[in-house]
Amino acid sequence: MLLGIVMLYVFPVISMVTGVRSITGDTFFISRLAIWAVFLVILLYSHYIEKESFLVQKEKKYSVSFSIKAVICLYLFCVFGGAVINLLIQNFIHKEESSKILQFASIFKNNYFLIIFTCFTAGTVEELLMRGYIQPRIEKIYNSPYAGILVSAALFGILHSTYGTIGQVIIPFFIGIIFALFYKKYSNIKILIACHFMIDLISLMAMNFIDFKHLSVF
Repeated sequence: MLLGIVMLYVFPVISMVTGVRSITGDTFFISRLAIWAVFLVILLYSHYIEKESFLVQKEKKYSVSFSIKAVICLYLFCVFGGAVINLLIQNFIHKEESSKILQFASIFKNNYFLIIFTCFTAGTVEELLMRGYIQPRIEKIYNSPYAGILVSAALFGILHSTYGTIGQVIIPFFIGIIFALFYKKYSNIKILIACHFMIDLISLMAMNFIDFKHLSVF
């Protein structure tokens, strides 16, 4: 199944590009462009091979006030939930700091263009693929909304396994569950993109001011 190959092998392999020792702002930027290329391949695949809309689940429109409230509520729920999970991991499981996250400090330091481009790429591509593309198709294949939610969240966690810590798998899995439940109920990918972007933007911007070692990037 092409979808499985792309998501389980190609997408994580591209993320691993950022794990090389010679990582620089330029190589990281190129890896983000490669992620957009993967997205384009899947977009073309859905159109020419599957011959159906990329977003199987029809988008619903909401007011600006509802969208803002939804983004804020999702953000707070994910951040506080992630903080609790991170605390539990630190207390009950031996956790080593990710060397990759440590490397991010130098390439993101005062590089605001790279920060914004990275957050825009992650928020847009990951939400369109995980929630918009995978979730409804898995649900359709197995005739179960729970399968779509769990599989998309699991893949979201696996995608972040290249960061090298348990927390960077479990916390994205938790956020993946929250986002998948929201998408199932409200069917609006734009709100999820905005929230995902905000989570990453605040985390990466904080690298310039506080101890970045304990931040999570999704």
